[in-house]
Amino acid sequence: MSTDTPFDELARTHGTPLYVYDMDRLDAARHDLVSWLPDGCEVFYALKANPHPELVRALRGPDGRGCRAEISSTGELAAALEAGHAPEDVLYTGPGKTPGELCEAIGLGVRLFSAESLTDLEHIGAAARDQGTVADCLLRINSATASAASGVRMTGKPTQFGIDSETIEDLAPRLLAVPGTTIAGLHLFSQSNAADEAALIGEFLHTIELAAHIERQLGVPLRLLDIGGGFSVPYGQHGERAAYPGLRAELETALDAHFPRWREGAPRLAVESGRYLVGDCGTLLASVSNVKVSRGRTFVVLDAGINTFGGMSGIGRILPVSVRPAPDERDTQRASLAGPLCTPGDILGREIELPAGLAPGDLVAIPNTGAYGPTASLLMFLGRPAPGEAVVRGAEVLSVSRIEHVRTYRKVAEPSG
Repeated sequence: MSTDTPFDELARTHGTPLYVYDMDRLDAARHDLVSWLPDGCEVFYALKANPHPELVRALRGPDGRGCRAEISSTGELAAALEAGHAPEDVLYTGPGKTPGELCEAIGLGVRLFSAESLTDLEHIGAAARDQGTVADCLLRINSATASAASGVRMTGKPTQFGIDSETIEDLAPRLLAVPGTTIAGLHLFSQSNAADEAALIGEFLHTIELAAHIERQLGVPLRLLDIGGGFSVPYGQHGERAAYPGLRAELETALDAHFPRWREGAPRLAVESGRYLVGDCGTLLASVSNVKVSRGRTFVVLDAGINTFGGMSGIGRILPVSVRPAPDERDTQRASLAGPLCTPGDILGREIELPAGLAPGDLVAIPNTGAYGPTASLLMFLGRPAPGEAVVRGAEVLSVSRIEHVRTYRKVAEPSG
């Protein structure tokens, strides 16, 4: 690339592959999302999108009044605590909580859990009783029906997530009687990455109506209603975050109809978001290692592949990526964008538009990579180093870090002979 840019300087100083997280963009995403929600609505940040402690800390806010933490492992719990979250700020979710994980989380002070089934609720209760306490639990609901058709569907089919909504009435006595737990509310998450505002609103309205129905079936008032998320941002491609200016009014009308005391906090309302809050703050910088032609097709090989930006472990859901400069900003060529790994699956885009004339040593930038980056990739495959991660605000570099692969040993027996 012919012109010097801040990305060029970062790459020269810190090497590539390098993720660059822009904290001003992260702040803007949080501000926008909160502005489109009813007053008092809590926002849980899903750490699975990016558990980098500095991003988690920034989303929490300097006064702790920003996003709460939604986690699904003790590793994410450690990141949340490192970022300054109090254990009582944390919602622990996931369908496979082990006894050891529950024991550790409760021992550290976590008291709010999402229960995916009756047996999951019983496991939470057993761990709480072992430590002489009681856990507040949200029942995660797998709705039998859905409203919206856009985004990735999370309900309405057999799944490891949530209690089938049609079984709640029969299960209610058993759910309410699990020792060591109290039913604090409901957790409904029906879709992911819904760019269409009308579709997202339709799903939320369906969710609120269903929650009111389940509250009547349970016969206990809900203290917290988590209606999930689905807020959309491009992933590894050019584009802007979706906007939801009509969401607040629609949610308020639905809540007034189904939960007349919600403005008094009965129940408190919550949403959750991962990719929307951090997605567009990230840019992945990679260097061209080689350019080759094979039987008439050009391959641009980068030092970053599915081990760096794996698209949820390289399953190909997000291909292809796009790179800066954007195709309409300069002459382009059609080529495949490959990573450095010794596997034919290490492809970030097949026959896509790339800047013309790319050569070894050139820098490319993949936009909208703040979510599902290093920790959602095949990070240890082939033993390559993890990418660097730089946190910046304006022209100031706040930190540069790297995840290290470390194997630990413990002696189990003396060697024979």
